Amino acid sequence: MKNKFYAYIQKLQDSIVTGLEAVDGTAKFKEDLWERPEGGGGRTRVIENGAVFEKGGVNISAVHGKLPETMQKMFGVGEADFFACGLSLVLHPKNPMVPTVHANWRYFEMYDEEGKVIQQWFGGGQDLTPYYLFEEDAKHFHQTCKTACDKYNPEFYPKYKKQCDNYFWNAHRNEARGLGGLFFDYCKATEQMSMEDWYNFITEVGNSFLEAYVPIVEKRKNLSYTPEQRTWQEIRRGRYVEFNLVHDKGTLFGLKTNGRIESILMSLPPHVQWVYDHHPEVGSDEEKLLQVLANPKEWI
Repeated sequence: MKNKFYAYIQKLQDSIVTGLEAVDGTAKFKEDLWERPEGGGGRTRVIENGAVFEKGGVNISAVHGKLPETMQKMFGVGEADFFACGLSLVLHPKNPMVPTVHANWRYFEMYDEEGKVIQQWFGGGQDLTPYYLFEEDAKHFHQTCKTACDKYNPEFYPKYKKQCDNYFWNAHRNEARGLGGLFFDYCKATEQMSMEDWYNFITEVGNSFLEAYVPIVEKRKNLSYTPEQRTWQEIRRGRYVEFNLVHDKGTLFGLKTNGRIESILMSLPPHVQWVYDHHPEVGSDEEKLLQVLANPKEWI
């Protein structure tokens, strides 16, 4: 399964990068191959200063070795070997009318002393973080997520949508990071879903990413915006940074397993502001967004 999924994310990285370069029309992704001293490595692809994307990355990695003590405590196990691979992407557009997007699809295995797989699971999801609220964009993104889920189980979308709302929650701000999407983790074999079934589901969601995001970018990338709207974008990016550094499990996993810092922190935007005690004008579009972030809603 690990070889099968790693081959899949290699192809998915290629297709997503090709699709995003076509949308940007100017910049190309720069590739950076790296190795992890303890075992494994990855293929980082970063785009910067494009016509559409100010900064973004579509990264894959496959790492293995001894499970660090911090992760042993997290999983409640003793010494063990592990393998983890996945694709992680974040895109920060230049135009504040275009939303930031994040997605991740991953697979994990743990082994006993004889090298036998004792645990394995899939995880991942995709979520949208706009700076200005266009409800039709939110509905499109969520409908694409629901369509992918419904092919496997009609209960998946409402379950994983709720998990996404709960996960991408900046508890110290008491607000959502964005408009959500899907979040699932520890997807293990059950009587209803084999690991092969989970593989098919995860790849269905992965294959839907460009369909979920690109039409939104195409619709918004040429809209005009003011310096004040750009400032608002940078203030909201600050909340994105706060979540990633304080709450995000993927960031923490990478830091605790001696991951590659440049790849882990690729998710951070290039230009950010923290303005003291900032509040948008009452009745403004900016306040409208905050009202939705404070009370996640059903989009479809």
